[in-house]
Amino acid sequence: MEDRLFPLPEQKNYEQAYQLAYKLACEKLAGITDIDEQCRKSSAQCQTAAGKKTVILKYLNQPYQISIPDGEISSMDENEPGTMRDKLIMLHYFLSAKGTVPSGKLITFRELPEGNVYQPTFAKRTIKPLVDNFGKEPDGLLLYSQMLGGYKADYGDTAITINAFSRVPITIVVWQGDDEFASQGNVLFDANISDYLPTEDITVLCEIIAWRLVRLARTVG
Repeated sequence: MEDRLFPLPEQKNYEQAYQLAYKLACEKLAGITDIDEQCRKSSAQCQTAAGKKTVILKYLNQPYQISIPDGEISSMDENEPGTMRDKLIMLHYFLSAKGTVPSGKLITFRELPEGNVYQPTFAKRTIKPLVDNFGKEPDGLLLYSQMLGGYKADYGDTAITINAFSRVPITIVVWQGDDEFASQGNVLFDANISDYLPTEDITVLCEIIAWRLVRLARTVG
């Protein structure tokens, strides 16, 4: 098998595609000879009990455990079981992690590899729902992001940063609209994010974050 990840399927694809992607990611996981080193690169923890290794990974402020070598993922918080898309993102992050530290330089989605290709999909699935739901009341973005471990950032009218993983900060920026000007939004990434996830996965990850925030606003607010 080639040393690459199977692309994360789009949401509209059949469950079979997710299962295939998950199977191939698990095969790649089973081929890692130094799990401890990959844990270091991804800032995960490795535990050994009864001769079996388990990786503890924090994702969107919730801990998950990955069984080695089979790749089975389970939540350590019963309230956050995680969907198949979540589990694929977790495996892809762990497998791709290169261990580079955040650069401190922020880039836009278009600056990612093939970002121009995915930009229309990204804008529709991520930026639009964020602007539609928080554009006129951006303070809600800060409130609900805290449930995902988010914290305030100094951009636009309102901005928050959510650490999807310990080395993958996602910054969401909203400019408040009014009767004269439409609301606007953007998502910014550390310049080293491609050392942890391919652009296709970043697209899906941001969509997951956006809709979790929207659901929180609709159910908690």
